[in-house]
Amino acid sequence: MGGYPYGETVVRLRRGASPGRDARGQPIPGQLEETDVAGVVVAPRQELPAVGGSEQQARDTVITGYTVYDPHRSDWRTTDQVRIRGVLCEITGEPGDWGHSPFTGMQGCVQFAADRVTG
Repeated sequence: MGGYPYGETVVRLRRGASPGRDARGQPIPGQLEETDVAGVVVAPRQELPAVGGSEQQARDTVITGYTVYDPHRSDWRTTDQVRIRGVLCEITGEPGDWGHSPFTGMQGCVQFAADRVTG
């Protein structure tokens, strides 16, 4: 499936398999793998209000993000990161699979929230 013809390319960042365990028995993170995903729709979301205000160590927490629609039905995971327009974001929540349209029968997409937290 080709994706949306006027969509854009984002980069999925995913950790590969763990190469083993450290001295305390904890898994060693696998190598970070980057994959270009073309033809996705990226919709900006309004910035959420600051959390904690000026009392929060003299800085505000700001969460900005995007809603991403991937027509490829890729296996996006909550543990993935995504680079959108040069901004590294975390996937927030479980990606949702639209399945198919009850009106047209057309195949749906996978939708997820991608957030960047600063402050």
